[in-house]
Amino acid sequence: MIQSKFIFVLGGVASSLGKGIISSSLAKLLQARGYKVTIQKFDPYINVDPGTLNPYEHGECYVTRDGAETDLDLGHYERFLNQPTTQANNVTTGRIYQTVIEKERHGDYLGETVQIIPHITDEIKNRMKLLAVDGQFDFVITEIGGTVGDIESLPFVEAVRQLKWEMGVNALVLHLTLVPYLAAAGELKTKPTQHSVKALLELGVQPDILICRTEHHLHSGLRNKIALFCNVESTSVIESIDTETIYNVPLLMREEGLDGEVLRKMNIKDGKKPNLTEWDNFLKRLKNPVHEVTIGLVGKYVELKDSYKSILESFVHAGAANLTKVNVKMIHSEKISDENADETLRKMDGILVAPGFGNRGIEGKISAIKYARENNIPFLGVCLGMQCAVIEFARNVLNFDDAHSTEMHKRTPFPVIDLMESQKNVEDLGGTMRLGAYPCTLTENSKVAAAYGKFHIEERHRHRYEFNNKFREDFINAGMIPTGIYEEKDLVEIVEIPSHPYFVGVQFHPEYKSTVASPHPLFVSFVKAARDKA
Repeated sequence: MIQSKFIFVLGGVASSLGKGIISSSLAKLLQARGYKVTIQKFDPYINVDPGTLNPYEHGECYVTRDGAETDLDLGHYERFLNQPTTQANNVTTGRIYQTVIEKERHGDYLGETVQIIPHITDEIKNRMKLLAVDGQFDFVITEIGGTVGDIESLPFVEAVRQLKWEMGVNALVLHLTLVPYLAAAGELKTKPTQHSVKALLELGVQPDILICRTEHHLHSGLRNKIALFCNVESTSVIESIDTETIYNVPLLMREEGLDGEVLRKMNIKDGKKPNLTEWDNFLKRLKNPVHEVTIGLVGKYVELKDSYKSILESFVHAGAANLTKVNVKMIHSEKISDENADETLRKMDGILVAPGFGNRGIEGKISAIKYARENNIPFLGVCLGMQCAVIEFARNVLNFDDAHSTEMHKRTPFPVIDLMESQKNVEDLGGTMRLGAYPCTLTENSKVAAAYGKFHIEERHRHRYEFNNKFREDFINAGMIPTGIYEEKDLVEIVEIPSHPYFVGVQFHPEYKSTVASPHPLFVSFVKAARDKA
């Protein structure tokens, strides 16, 4: 291909229809045909990034290898494509305005009045085209957050309009919309889709392909009606029906011919069919488990599953790898105590204590870890979960009364978890944590080395506090062993209890690297340990 092709994915009628999954599925199909594909997400909120957002607001914050705090959809992109994303793959209104204002202060606009058009839209267009530099990708898929008609989305839609005009056949617009089913009438309704397209047309953008999210199949009459009223060909009306797992969606889109329609619309002649053999094999393992386990996920944001999206998907990948159905029971950490731990956790085959920040729910996490340690239940602690495991061990094995993290208790007599030296003069909250990928050296004969099958790894981080090395010998002598070290700074990244069937705490976030093609080894080994217990 001479130059990159651009595909823009917009949504209408309602949020959470699955633009990220559609974008990922289309990218997977194009990748399976042999094309080089990347996906980027443009979010209309004014935050510079999701790093300071409460998970209740926006779900989990996904961290890329280069340390960008991004939207959770980037996790879907990586899980489907099995390739890393970067800072350039997620852009917000806040980042756009920040850049434009910095340019204005620097004098880059030479005294011009800075306006939405052309300055903001030009910056959006520059960011949209950034990934196409040097022709490293055949296709750049750009997902626009929110829905058509949102005030904050207007500059992004205008940028899409301009790019589509400038690029001609090298740009294409997919519009994801809802075709609701009214039970009382017993029929699907196309009016919401018609109104959504009308709103898009009013902004100067004609969609090339409509993706219709629906609970029931669209018959040909409905497709023709939608096509007629929305100015698209009937072959460009694509059904996206509800399905049991998001990993079915690439296959459903293949059956609908979405990738072929995209190529036809962009005048690309390609007789190949997407090779999804590996994906099909994953789905066969996922849908035909031999074993079954129940994992208790202990956290303080369990009301919203998107808060732990990458962890939940990692269990899907690891379950398929183990031919095991993983039932995840979400357990609120504020509702656990030493007194009710047995009643709450005794039916669990494994316990994962989730990451997070702040004091709320900490004592419940510590009680859950104590129960797992004392009852030989496989345990995995992630980030704050690892820190809580260190605190629990200090209190109940080392007898360090009031041991804690200085995040929660600044004057604890036993600060077994302490603020990193590099963080002590940091004042701003956004983008200032220890972020991104760092190397880690594993100890021979450890459970983690056996899981990874190697001694040198690289994992992604998002934290300010670390294991306090002043107490390292105390822990080693009592049986909690540091088995993963960031050697450059001598930081403890992994702890294990060798005498326990499976007790592992990691300071990093393994869930960020788990994909369909490469399930994360720690989740695979953890599920296997839970399966062996069950």
